[in-house]
Amino acid sequence: MASRPELKEEDETSFCRFFRNLPEKNADTVRIFDRGDYYSAHGEDAKFIASTVYRTTAVLRKLGREPGLESVTMTVMVFRNFLRDALFKLSKRIEIWQSSGKRMDWKVTKQASPGNLQDVEDELGGQMENAPIILAVKVSAKASEARNVGVCFADASVRELGVTEFLDNDLFSNFESLLIQLGVKELLIQADSTKKDVELNKLRTIADNCGCAVAERGIADFGTKDIEQDLPRLLKDERAAGSLPVTDLKLAMGSAAALIRYLGVMSDSSNFGQYQLYQHDLTQYMKLDAAALKALNLMPGPRDGVKTNSLYGLLNHCKTTTGSRLLAQWLKQPLMNVKEIERRQQLVEAFVNDTELRQTMQEEHLRSIPDLYRLAKKFQRKVANLEDVVRTYQVVIRLPGFLGTLESVIDEQYRDPLDAEYTSKLREYSDAFAKLQEMVETTVDLDALENHEFLIKPEFDDSLRTIRKRLDKLRHSMESEHSNASHDLNQEKDKKLFLENHRVHGWCFRLTRNEAGCIRNKREYQEISTQKNGVYFTTTTLQSLRREFDQLSENYNRTQAGLVGEVVTVASSYIPVLEKLAGVLAHLDVIVAFAHVSVHAPTSYVRPKMHPRGTGNTVLKEARHPCMEAQDDISFITNDVTLDRTSSSFLIITGPNMGGKSTYIRQTGVIALMAQIGCFVPCSEAELTIFDCILARVGASDSQIKGVSTFMAEMLETANILKSATKESLIIIDELGRGTSTYDGFGLAWAISEYIVKEIGACALFATHFHELTALADTYPQVQNLHVVAHITEVEGQDHMDTDADTEVVHTKKKREVTLLYKVSPGVCDQSFGIHVAELVRFPQKVINMAKRKADELEDFSGKHEDGFVQASREEVEEGSKMLKEMLAQWKEEVESQGLTKKQQIERMRQLVKENERLRKNGFFKGIQAL
Repeated sequence: MASRPELKEEDETSFCRFFRNLPEKNADTVRIFDRGDYYSAHGEDAKFIASTVYRTTAVLRKLGREPGLESVTMTVMVFRNFLRDALFKLSKRIEIWQSSGKRMDWKVTKQASPGNLQDVEDELGGQMENAPIILAVKVSAKASEARNVGVCFADASVRELGVTEFLDNDLFSNFESLLIQLGVKELLIQADSTKKDVELNKLRTIADNCGCAVAERGIADFGTKDIEQDLPRLLKDERAAGSLPVTDLKLAMGSAAALIRYLGVMSDSSNFGQYQLYQHDLTQYMKLDAAALKALNLMPGPRDGVKTNSLYGLLNHCKTTTGSRLLAQWLKQPLMNVKEIERRQQLVEAFVNDTELRQTMQEEHLRSIPDLYRLAKKFQRKVANLEDVVRTYQVVIRLPGFLGTLESVIDEQYRDPLDAEYTSKLREYSDAFAKLQEMVETTVDLDALENHEFLIKPEFDDSLRTIRKRLDKLRHSMESEHSNASHDLNQEKDKKLFLENHRVHGWCFRLTRNEAGCIRNKREYQEISTQKNGVYFTTTTLQSLRREFDQLSENYNRTQAGLVGEVVTVASSYIPVLEKLAGVLAHLDVIVAFAHVSVHAPTSYVRPKMHPRGTGNTVLKEARHPCMEAQDDISFITNDVTLDRTSSSFLIITGPNMGGKSTYIRQTGVIALMAQIGCFVPCSEAELTIFDCILARVGASDSQIKGVSTFMAEMLETANILKSATKESLIIIDELGRGTSTYDGFGLAWAISEYIVKEIGACALFATHFHELTALADTYPQVQNLHVVAHITEVEGQDHMDTDADTEVVHTKKKREVTLLYKVSPGVCDQSFGIHVAELVRFPQKVINMAKRKADELEDFSGKHEDGFVQASREEVEEGSKMLKEMLAQWKEEVESQGLTKKQQIERMRQLVKENERLRKNGFFKGIQAL
């Protein structure tokens, strides 16, 4: 563990009193005190940080008199790591307090939450996750089957507000899809004073399932009283407020009022006239719920160590952070428009077919592009400096390279799409940046960049020129001192002895740790510090030169500050072009990543043919699961999938555990989603209809803490499917009804399946162990039975042994050996091979034998596998039971009176059965004869 800073508080008693008098905060808010070169937390927050960051209470110290205030300190690095975890993983809110230097003059200077990271972007650095969306929601008061939902959402760092209103069912399925489409990180809902509002509890549950933090705001915050004045002041085009009449979108406007108030937008006058308002269309993208997100492994989970475990990890060969963010957005927003999908496909095809084009884009051009959205935000927030101007310039001078590569495409069929999407836009932006390029080349000292110095050219100003000459002279003197030290210490210059400008110590020498012994016991060399990369030291001459250099540099910076301000102001006027450029390059990056994955997969992906909504069938030849085939040491078995509306729109898949049923149904969902984001798919041939949503019911887990059992979670997911699905949906069900009795479970599975077939008419894949469900195919022509193939061989084996004092009888039985082939074929499999799985995980042999014996007894008792089996009537059961009891009583009496051996006992039993013809003909006795 890194050493922690010492907490220095001059007046501990006063601080303790001040801290205890602070207003009460929410339980999910953490207060941090910025103490300059370290941070501290106190009270419950200190205990929380001790347990989550340091994982020990030993780091706590008491501040002030008894009972004392629990306190903990963090270095800057530890604080930044904690900040990331608190916001992104723990969904906490952060308050950062700073002091002006006066006694107990602490004030909140920065606030952050999972959906609003503006104040802490610098602390988060380049480690920011996808652009966080914050959303406010207001629901109509009428509690009916259908209710109106109004939302307003924003990326807090981009000046845009999105609004929409829609009808939803009582499970809020559309609202859940919207949270996933937008990637919402924080949800504002009305506070529930009673904590019993069913609707608000449903919203909280959905937010939890989608990984959103929830913030409760007072009902007054959702009032529309001020919104009519606020919106026109915020919007670039005042008339835009009139294009979305408040009277038509009352709920959405109430949500907008709450969001504007929460973000404190009106308190910053620089926001006025800067915002855009647009209406979001929920139907333009495929709907996905939280269950589908999990079933299809779209995004990496917290424990996903292997990149290819998720579809995002597999496809993310983007070279820019903006590209990676856009990919995450596309995965949650699959397209519904055939023309849009085909436009993306054609662009992917251009990069698939032209290897040189693809590799040049990835390795030479895209790799060097920084996070342009973040750069634009720095200019927008007026915190940009000369380095940011130079970074923008470095992107601008790379644009001709992009253009040259794109213009070199020879194939005519791809030139026009590439030109429309990229070339013409990049040419336009390159021309727009011409003046910026000229200004930077005129004013900025580009030669100084080699030393990572960002300076205005000295020729630009007389006083700068004078100072620069003196700085160059000092630099030359330092180099001379470097050469002298190298000669004196007999250490090779720039290989073992370095002259460096250290961020703390300024100009000094560094030796590798192995060579550091040469300066020991030499008074002229003063050691400064020892670090991982070596030992830093200086000389009296170098110290003198450094002091003068630092003083002159300070004068230079002060003199150039005004000029830098002017340059940054001019560069800030290019924000709109910079944001547009970021969008085009991110789009290009994702398309090239799709092409890269399509070509470098174990077997190349193909371009699927797409049918408009409601038309055509889905036919996949030699389909594969993209994530599974990418794993090491896996030889993936391909399978065909046909979803034909007339003959196979509802597929029931039976077969052994671990036989590949889950993989088969999930890969179909993954391929459908990949096709609708414009990517190629892992098949040898593919045609797909457009699905309006993918709904899934797979592997529910217990959530007893929230009072939800496995079966309850299963039923909630299934209810969502039945209420959300349409004829154009794709439904994936992996087992159903396992959390209750066999009869109840089967009854539900049958009823749900029949409802999907008869009432909804959606395409569905249903993997099940209820073999009786396959009888649906006898009634409905669109139901098709499939099974995963298992090869069974029978070998002689010892089953179990009976012993007593006189005899030992060994029962031998043919043992089944099962080989899973992972191949899906038409027809029904009437066995589950559950005991085989138990054998694979090395259950004790006694348990295996007992399980087999009990399974055989149950199978024989039911007689379901015997040809010509007829269920005995109630009368036959009563009559057969009576006769059997009489016969067994007679047999027992003879055994005891005559003292028969084991062998004689069995022989006498057979004779009694043979003599009793009436018993042999009894239906009940026939059913248990095998026993």
